[in-house]
Amino acid sequence: MPSNWIEIENLHFSHGPRVILDGIDVVIPKGKITAIMGPSGCGKTTLLRLISSQLKPSQGSIRIEGVDITSHNREQLMVQRRRMGMLFQTGALFTDLSVFENVAFPLRVHTNLPERMIRDLVLMKLHAVGLRGARDLMPAELSGGMTRRAALARAIVLDPDLIMYDEPFTGQDPIFVGLLRHLIRRINQTMDCTCIIVSHDINETLSISDYMVVLADGKVIGHGVPDEVVNSDNLHVRQFLQGLPDGPVPFHYPAPDYRQDLQLEGL
Repeated sequence: MPSNWIEIENLHFSHGPRVILDGIDVVIPKGKITAIMGPSGCGKTTLLRLISSQLKPSQGSIRIEGVDITSHNREQLMVQRRRMGMLFQTGALFTDLSVFENVAFPLRVHTNLPERMIRDLVLMKLHAVGLRGARDLMPAELSGGMTRRAALARAIVLDPDLIMYDEPFTGQDPIFVGLLRHLIRRINQTMDCTCIIVSHDINETLSISDYMVVLADGKVIGHGVPDEVVNSDNLHVRQFLQGLPDGPVPFHYPAPDYRQDLQLEGL
C-alpha cells in the first residue's frame, strides 16, 4: 500500500476565464491529517470538490491508491464516494429530516443493511460526537456547534477511508473549537483514516496536522510538516501564516499614483 493515499499531478481548473488551480502537485499522506491552507479564493474548497469528483479538472490527474479517478464513470464514482466522508462548511443537513435520519441517509443510499443495524450504527456515531440524546431533534432546533457535530456523525457513518473537513472551525465558540479539534484527532487515530482539513484557523489547524500544503495564486507555495512550513523563507507563506497586512499580497488594490490621483480629482 502506498504511503501517499492521494497523489495529485499537474492539476488545472478554471471558472470560465478565471484560473483557480494552475498545474498544482499535491500529495496526501495515508493515515495522516493534512491541512490545506491559503488566502481566500485560492482554490482550497475547489480542491476538495475535485478530490470528491464533484468537479472535473480541465487537466491533470488525481490518483487514489494509484488509480486515476478523473476518468471514472458514475458507477465507479459512487463506489469511490462510499470511501469518503465530508464535513461541509455549513453542515448541510437536510432541513426536513431529523438528526437521526440525516446520519442514516448515507447508509440507506449506499448499503442494504437491515433497519436494526442502521439504527445501531447511527446511535454509535451520534454517541461518538455526543449527540445520541439529540437524535429526534430537527436541524432548526440545533445550535451551530450541534449542527456541525451532527454533520460530522453523518460524515463518518460509513467508516470512510478519507474524511474531508471544509472550514470546520469557522464561526464556532472556543469550547466547540476545542471539542472539534479533539474529535478530528480521535477519529483519525481510532478509525485509522486519512483526513484533509481546509481552514483559515492557523493555530487550531496546525495543532492537529501532520502535513501541510499552502496554496496561493493557483500554485502550491509551501508544503511539508508544519514546522518546516511555519519556518519557510517564502515571503508569501510568511505573510499568510503571520497575518501581515502587506507583503506579496498588497494592502492596496492596483490604482494610479496616489498624488497624481488627488491632483486629478482636484481639477
